[in-house]
Amino acid sequence: MAPVDKAEQAAPPRGLRPWLSRHPLAAYAIRRFGIYLIELWGALTIAFFFFRLMPGDPIQTLIQSLQQNYVYNQQASAEIIARYQQEFGLDGNLFAQYLKYMEKLVLHGDMGPSLISYPTPAQDVILRSLPWTIGLLGISAVLAWVLGVVLGALAGWRRGRIGSSIVTNLSIALSHVPYFFVALILVYIFAYSMGVLPPRSAYDSRIDPGISLEFIGSVLKYGLLPGMSIVLIGTFSWILSTRMLMIPILGEDYLVYAEAKGLKGSRILTRYALRNCYLPQVTAFGISLGFIFNGNVLVEQLFNYPGLGTTLVTAIQQLDFNTILGVTNIAIFSVLTAVLLLDLLLPLLDPRVKYWK
Repeated sequence: MAPVDKAEQAAPPRGLRPWLSRHPLAAYAIRRFGIYLIELWGALTIAFFFFRLMPGDPIQTLIQSLQQNYVYNQQASAEIIARYQQEFGLDGNLFAQYLKYMEKLVLHGDMGPSLISYPTPAQDVILRSLPWTIGLLGISAVLAWVLGVVLGALAGWRRGRIGSSIVTNLSIALSHVPYFFVALILVYIFAYSMGVLPPRSAYDSRIDPGISLEFIGSVLKYGLLPGMSIVLIGTFSWILSTRMLMIPILGEDYLVYAEAKGLKGSRILTRYALRNCYLPQVTAFGISLGFIFNGNVLVEQLFNYPGLGTTLVTAIQQLDFNTILGVTNIAIFSVLTAVLLLDLLLPLLDPRVKYWK
């Protein structure tokens, strides 16, 4: 019997499975990314068939509108309908439409032409509205989260005091008030009664859009009212959830021990208590950031703000399936990507979170 080399005995086994067992973080990331791709494909597929099965024919509606203004013979009208159906991906059976749409979307990033701004591609129409939604709702969501977590932690830390009671009761009363209702109140007070802020639009139409202090100042001024309506309600919601997470932690032994060591109350709050309740808030915040790509439809409609919400409403009114599906796909992608990033970052932020086996 041939002797076995000691180097061969010491060498780790080769292959994908042994390598993954030696690198749990890489195995966790690969598995989680695979689940992410399956979820993304499934959600995009469901969205496609859902909107394709909606009643209504956008091409026929467009042709009828053209026939009211122009004269077409029957042959010319049939040729136009066939060309539009092919261009908008509405020719063939439903499964053929699905394969054609997914091929363009995945391989070329093409969502098809937009009916509301023909022949502009739907992705270009969406990209024109996307910065406004990110600027308005993204910044508002960040401010609401920061203020809500800070005030909620203080309200839980100083429970039983007058200030904490006032903040808690206000949060309970106002956290479920719709954004648009608060927006209406703010418009009445600051735009019509006091006249200090503009009630509609995203910037002053007399200013040419561009990277200038005048234009940036106009955007901030016009976005103040819709942003305030979102920040106010969002802050109250985060206050309640943070206070709910903070109060059960206050009786833990490690906080009593930290206080017995003579640490200051502010240090105990920020370094011990808050660290154990902000992780669930980080998870919820990441998911909420994904949802900002939907846009707050009613707020944007109220202020005539050119974001994704306004674009989505216009597309629905004209049965622009490509634009509707494009906005929905961006929302799906952003939410699932936010969840994926959180799943990858939480094991690094909190050692108590174990890698998925």
